[in-house]
Amino acid sequence: MKKCSAALVSLVLILALSAEAAGPGQDPAGAIDAYLRSCQDAQTFNGAVLVAAKGAVVFKKGYGPANREWGVPNAADTKFRIGSMTKAFTSMLVMQLVEEKKIDLQAKLSAYLPFYRKDVGDRVTIHHLLTHTSGIPSYTDDMKRMEAAVRDPYPPSEFVAEYCSGDLQFEPGSRFRYDNSGYFILGAVIEAVTGRPYEEVLRERILAPLGMKDSGYDRPGPILAGRASGYAVTFDGFENARYVNMSLPYAAGALYSTVEDLYLWDRALAGTSLLSAEAKAVMFKPQVSIGGGTSYAYGWMVGQRSVPGTPDKTARIFHGGSIFGFGSFIERLPGEGHLVVILTNTPEANLAEMAGGIIEILYGRTPARPKKSITRPVYDALVAGGPEAAVRRYRELKGSDPDGYDLAPGELNQLGYYLLNAKRMTAAAIEIFKLNVAEFPKYANGYDSLGEAYLAAGDKALAEASYAKALELDPANANAAAKLAEIRK
Repeated sequence: MKKCSAALVSLVLILALSAEAAGPGQDPAGAIDAYLRSCQDAQTFNGAVLVAAKGAVVFKKGYGPANREWGVPNAADTKFRIGSMTKAFTSMLVMQLVEEKKIDLQAKLSAYLPFYRKDVGDRVTIHHLLTHTSGIPSYTDDMKRMEAAVRDPYPPSEFVAEYCSGDLQFEPGSRFRYDNSGYFILGAVIEAVTGRPYEEVLRERILAPLGMKDSGYDRPGPILAGRASGYAVTFDGFENARYVNMSLPYAAGALYSTVEDLYLWDRALAGTSLLSAEAKAVMFKPQVSIGGGTSYAYGWMVGQRSVPGTPDKTARIFHGGSIFGFGSFIERLPGEGHLVVILTNTPEANLAEMAGGIIEILYGRTPARPKKSITRPVYDALVAGGPEAAVRRYRELKGSDPDGYDLAPGELNQLGYYLLNAKRMTAAAIEIFKLNVAEFPKYANGYDSLGEAYLAAGDKALAEASYAKALELDPANANAAAKLAEIRK
């Protein structure tokens, strides 16, 4: 009877918290489920979600298949690769070592990795690496160069020397540029300081103490019960995501986890079991503005979110991740104890937007309906009537239902690359990229993509003009600069 009474009290408490968070008369679990099913119906979401209000779980559920070949469904304990959400764990390990006085945030990189090129290592600090302000080029900026590396395992020191040691793109500390190389290097620093592999340090200092038994460093060999398969969505249907050996993302993106384990992570971040309150304040302190009222801290993005239905704002701490076949997003509202975790194995949905919709529900509001991708009807029009019909269809839908379709520039860019990679469709890709830059004339990446398509078609003059425009809009675009130099040479 005592056990039953305790369980009943816990259930009543959870329901009370749920009702308070969602607003009078609203069932948050039911509203969240309906919203996520609408996201699924819009063909934008497939994965697992967990939501907590005031520290207590109010919703967790899986959507769609974890494995399409066998029809195995996603669930709250399905394991997904979390990509760049790994950076928050790497930051935590660094801050633990800072607190133990084994790492100095202002120390130079050369102090920990003597093999690193001295001219750069003597100018870049640990702080620069944590905040993406080092100026070291990100190895993921040049994926064509990475093609030969994605299948093979790399020892961290070898990978750092070969792929994370380019010439500085800017003076360290002078600007922000998201940089996977920086967090890869931090993993090597952790290994150098502890004398242990990153994977072991992570398990012993974070995963095991928190009971995150369904999380770890992803490797191709071990059999993982409940591991989701990753998929890419093409205009011809789903296909298996491309292979990548996880020694490449390493400390910048090699972890897998579940929404349930990430709830344990959130609860630890709310307390002091992993890090003192003083050290946590340093870790979450805004360090460099990245626009839109958001700053980058150490391994986290931080800012404020408007409280739905009020003039108030509340602190938000968040980060996303993306890796072949997988996407992830976590948002924490520490003042209220609210949490949204979304993991997917078909990375098509705007997970940050979905999290915002769920938070609207927690505050008793009705979120906007999910948007469909504009690319599917445009592609269908292209197949049926050619590039002119595709452009016409895009503009028709933009005019008749602008709120029903995702009109972000990345949508058309995605379609353009699909066509560019398809045989005999380069001319169609050029027309889609031209439409994109016409619709979004300030979108530097659109001109970069158009330049690539012109090069594929053998038109160097138009390629040069497009790359020059991309560089004008984004002077830090290393790919555009390299292509321009190659063309002019």
